[in-house]
Parts: sequence; structure tokens; C-alpha cells
Amino acid sequence: MNRAVKIGLAGTCTALLALGGIGTYNIVHGLTSGSTGDDNAQNARGFDSSAVSSTPPSDAEAVKRARAFLDSWSREHLDGAASETDVPDTALQALRDYADGLHLKKLSFGHIVSVGPSSVTPGAAKVTFDVTAQVAGGTWSYPSAVAVLKSTNGQLAVHWNKSVLYPGLADGQSLTAGKLPAGSDGAKVVASDGRTDLSRFASLRDIAATIGKNGKPTGGSPGTGVAVVDADGTGVKALKVFVKGRPAVVRTTIDAGLQAVAEHAVQDAHLQQKPAGTVALDWRNGHILALAHSGDDGDIAINGIKSPGSTMKIITSAALFDKAGLTPGSPAPCADSQMANSQLFHNDSGVRPDAGSSLAQAFTVSCNTSFIKDGFRYLVQGGDASALHDEAANVFGMGSWSIGGGVATTDPSIPPDVQGGDQAAQFIGQGKVTATPLFMASVAATVRNVGFEQPIILPGQHQQSAPRPIAARTAGYLQSMMRSVATSGTAAPRLGGLMGVGAKTGTAEEGDHTNGWLTAYNSRVSVAALVEGGSSGVDSAGYVVRQLLTGG
Repeated sequence: MNRAVKIGLAGTCTALLALGGIGTYNIVHGLTSGSTGDDNAQNARGFDSSAVSSTPPSDAEAVKRARAFLDSWSREHLDGAASETDVPDTALQALRDYADGLHLKKLSFGHIVSVGPSSVTPGAAKVTFDVTAQVAGGTWSYPSAVAVLKSTNGQLAVHWNKSVLYPGLADGQSLTAGKLPAGSDGAKVVASDGRTDLSRFASLRDIAATIGKNGKPTGGSPGTGVAVVDADGTGVKALKVFVKGRPAVVRTTIDAGLQAVAEHAVQDAHLQQKPAGTVALDWRNGHILALAHSGDDGDIAINGIKSPGSTMKIITSAALFDKAGLTPGSPAPCADSQMANSQLFHNDSGVRPDAGSSLAQAFTVSCNTSFIKDGFRYLVQGGDASALHDEAANVFGMGSWSIGGGVATTDPSIPPDVQGGDQAAQFIGQGKVTATPLFMASVAATVRNVGFEQPIILPGQHQQSAPRPIAARTAGYLQSMMRSVATSGTAAPRLGGLMGVGAKTGTAEEGDHTNGWLTAYNSRVSVAALVEGGSSGVDSAGYVVRQLLTGG
């Protein structure tokens, strides 16, 4: 795209009034300038930029030199204006680019006032003024300023930099008028309804900004006005809009209604302002429907990497079914404690020992010792404890995901080479195992969908596939067990009575506190929530998940 876009002016041009004693002169397209030969130009050529006085010019001197510069500029005498500066050649080219880029017709300056020593340019006096420019598409007015220097030989010059043209204009940038270039207004990032601006949601503002920069906008129509462009003509910022355009949009998978519910859910009073994060997915296709967080520790929903506690028992159970041939009815005695690799493991308070427990019963009440014993017995062979990692990667799609739009997420981790007590701790989501609500929502979605669909936030974004689809039998076993958790197990206090819901709670130790987890699905969505400092999954994350499953 060319930096200067040629746009014709509609109607006739209205003459601008002279302001502050400086006249206005019509500037014709294709400026060609010559030397004015006046005394001011001769004085400026005598300025010695290598010997600048440390004493700023007086107010009268600064205003006189600034007026001489601005008068020549407004009269089309660009050589004369440039000669009033400390770098005439550089200034001349920049003044020509200003006129060409804006398709300048008339230019005037007013309210020229010295405001004392410059706080930016040592030894200079600052002179402020107002600019009125008739450019392609309309009239643009803005305040500006110059710094006036004095050399030790007594000569004065305007100190040149790009901000003389427009305050804050950087090297490599220029101005254009007419049709606003792409990028000057930015794309509007919207929900799946094509209308709701994601920036209205507190949890999505940063994500929307990232997608706006990296996504592929569609539709829209450019407006007209004045904009800053970079060296290749890409819009940086719109400075003045004459005719408002319709912004291009980047449509996401976010469900605006469910997102509003999620924003409210992470602020639930039961959480007592503890940091929380939640993700809701359409389990049929992996579309991220809602993503919300509270607290000041970043986006917990997609980057809150924590030990997931007993929610990991979903993957542990799948590995026991697939790799050891167990069923929900297989014995899984629930003891008070269990030793594994010289480390003693206990259950959460309230879990009663049951020597005759089945795997399904142990899952329902979330008995740690049952899963430690069976996991260590069946899934650790000859010191190799990589079976859980393999199940997570090959069946549940664990890996490095790109959800789209340049949005960064933190990858879950179940190391394949864990040692010592971590070989057993991994089966209950402790030790070196880490996950995010995004990943755990995907785990529940894989169970309900009977297949992995990688989460994405942009429709059409590439989705990685799992190397091996989950077995229908394994998914059926897990659905039955997760249904029991919701109706009569650890999630029942929050989710009991809800139709078609399967769930798994988790409580993970971290330092001197615990984190509460819960992941669940219903007939439409899968959800996961994490509450840092939550006393238990059901009594913290449970409140968040219930709101998302019920739509509020």
C-alpha cells in the first residue's frame, strides 16, 4: 500500500482565516519550492549546530524565529522553512512528505506562544501553536510545538524532529489523508454472534487485543480521515476521522451469553475473592465458548498451571481400562493410607476406608489410596512409570496447542520419566503433574464426545488430533463413573439433580494451602474451574461450574 492515498476533495474549499498574524496560502499539488532569500533565511544559515548556547533564547526571539519558520511553511516556501531549522536537508524532505501524504491544500498557524525553556531539548525555548490543515477529505486541526535553539554566535534555529509535523510522530512514520489505511482503526474482535465486542468482557480484553493484531479480519469498509502510517504504509493510528468506516471483524468461538455467566461465576461470593479461572467448551467440536478469570495472577483459565488433584483420576482410570484391562467393577480397596516407593499417601478427610471398594466406588468418593495402589501395581512396570503420560498424550491429546489468534496458553505436563514417590503421586494429580482449566475441560469433553477435539478460539483454526481415539468402552465406563460423582459422589452437593451431568472433583495440595478443582459436562458443554486456595473442589470450583452448566 502506498503511504499517500490520493482522495479527491468533494465540494469547494473554504478559505482558512489567518491566525496569530500568520497568513494562509494555497498550496498546489506537486509542490516545488524555491529559496525565499529573506533575512530570516540568511540568519538561519548562520546557525552553528555544533556550538549551541546553554542559555535558551528569550521569548521574543523564540517566537520571532518560530513565526518565520511557520510563515514560510504556510506560504509553500519549503526551502525557506527548512533553512530556519538546524538540519535543513532533513527538514525539507519531511515537509515535502507532509504535503504530499496529506494532499495538502491550505495550511495556517495560530496562537503562537513561547512557554519558556523546553523540558525535552536542553538549551531550547519551547513555542506552542495551533495547526489548521485542509487535507484530502476535510479540515484537520491540532496543537503542536517547536523548540528554538540559539548558537553561541547568536543565530537562532528551529530544532528539527518528526514531532514538528505532528506531536509524537516517530522516525519511520508519516502522515496520510483520505482513505484510512488498513490497521489504523484495528479490527473488531467479536463473539460467535458476529456482533458482541469481546473487549466488553474484563477477562477477554487482553485476548481480544492479541487476536486483533494476529487474526485475519473479514468484511468492513474503510473510512476517510488522517492517519499515521509506518514505512510500508501500514496504518498505525487514526488521528482524525472525517467519514466513519465499518471496521473489519475477527469472529471467535466465544458465546457472548455464556461468557457473561463465566465473568460472574469467577466472582461468586462463595469464593471469598480467591483467584479463580474457568473454561467452557463445546465438547462436540472443541470450540471455546467461555473463558474467564479473577485475581491479579494472569489468566488462570488458560495459563494457571497447577497440580490438578483428583480430576486426574479420569485419565488414570482410562489408563487402567486401556492398559491393564480393568473395569469399573474391578477391586480397588480403599485404605486409610498406602505406601508406594517409600512414600506414604493418605485420603482427604471424610473418605471412609472400604476394603471391598470397586474402582467405580473409589472414583465416586475420590479415594486416593485405591488409585495409588492400582496405578502403582498395574501402570508402573520395572520402574517405568510412563503409562499415564502415554494415555494423556495419545488419547486425551496432551501437547502443545495453538488455540488461534496468537493467544498464548500453557501446556499441561505429565512427565514420562518420573521417579520415586512421584511415580505414585501422578495417579492422583500430584507430584510433577500440572494442568490448566483449559486442559481439564478438554479431558471432560473427550469423555463426553468419545473423541478428542483440540480447543480453539477461532473457527477454522487448525486442530491437532490425538494419535489414538478413546475406546468407546473406555468412554462409556468413564461416563458412568462421572455420572455417579455428580449424582451421589463428591460433586453431588453442587451438581446433584442436574440432568445429564458427569463430573470429577479435585483438591490439590500446594505449599501451605490447597487448590480446588472441578471438571464436568452436560448435554452441551464441558467445563473446568480452578480456585486457588479453595478448601475443596466442590466447595470452591463447584460454585463456578454449576453456574456455567445451568447458564447462570
